[in-house]
Amino acid sequence: MNRILVIEDDQIIRDSLESLLINHGYQVFSLKNFKYMKEELKKYEEQVDLILLDIQIPYMDGKLLLKEIRKTWQVPIIMVTSRNSEIDEVLSLSYGADDYITKPYNPDILLLHIEAILRRSKKEELFIYRNIYLNVQKCQLESNSKIVPLSKNEMRIFYYLLQHQGRIVSREEIMKYLWDTEEFIDDNTLTVNMSRIRKRLLEMGLDHVIETKKGLGYILI
Repeated sequence: MNRILVIEDDQIIRDSLESLLINHGYQVFSLKNFKYMKEELKKYEEQVDLILLDIQIPYMDGKLLLKEIRKTWQVPIIMVTSRNSEIDEVLSLSYGADDYITKPYNPDILLLHIEAILRRSKKEELFIYRNIYLNVQKCQLESNSKIVPLSKNEMRIFYYLLQHQGRIVSREEIMKYLWDTEEFIDDNTLTVNMSRIRKRLLEMGLDHVIETKKGLGYILI
């Protein structure tokens, strides 16, 4: 069951949207504490499959909230707004929105937009390594019979190693990659994360697949 987070301050619209999504098989969460949106969002980070985000919300413009979300989280986002403005659409897409729909919308059209985004995101987020999948959005390793959760840093480090499989990646490269995604870790933290990643892979039946090359870095074989 796909999980959708609704960020809409109009209670009537929010309730209607929740009912529509639930009736079509989605699990729905709603953010209601708009004064502390950043803190509230952390509860759902990596836990939902898509966000419906209204542009006009209290305390923070929806486009700015979108920009904040994109600093650390690549969940698909559909902007929903009553403002039929090309500038809003251009800014929303440039800030990282996956789609944009205006109110009043046809519920069937909205559902088609959601289905299309979820199909596309599933294709983009699953990366195969040997007999397992790395699910980037859900931060987990998956097989036909097992799921092993990863922390955000564990997922990003393994993703980076996977993208450079077969070559040695230095510790400096990995830390710079995490800095670029605004996740600072020091040398000791990297060592701890590498140890945890190996344990997660072992849980999936993969042993000794990340080799340490002394003085050089790591290689995923």
